[in-house]
Amino acid sequence: MVTQVTQGIQITVETLFREDQSRPELGDFLFTYRISVENKSDQTVQLLRRHWFIFDSNGEHSEVEGEGVVGQQPVLLPGDVYEYESACNLETDMGSMLGTYTMQRQVDGLQFKVQIPRFELITPQRLN
Repeated sequence: MVTQVTQGIQITVETLFREDQSRPELGDFLFTYRISVENKSDQTVQLLRRHWFIFDSNGEHSEVEGEGVVGQQPVLLPGDVYEYESACNLETDMGSMLGTYTMQRQVDGLQFKVQIPRFELITPQRLN
């Protein structure tokens, strides 16, 4: 699990290799990740956009950018926590992801970036 706080917004990430949905012989490794977004600030904020950088161990990388997360643009009051789960396919048995969320303060419309800390996507076999 990794955690990072940017401007009062805490991002925590947990990952899981999904062996039951992967096909290593075909270079298909599925990882799920659970993200917790906690508003530790004193302002109400809304998550507007995401921007991901995805890397695997063969040197390949990709970017994913778009509105919200899992089809939502949640509004978080001070103290609120929003959690969601998503997934990533890699061609290798290890890689990593990092990125940013674009957030907006409701009081004045100010937009700011929140860092999503780099997290590792590694099969259990690779750790041995």
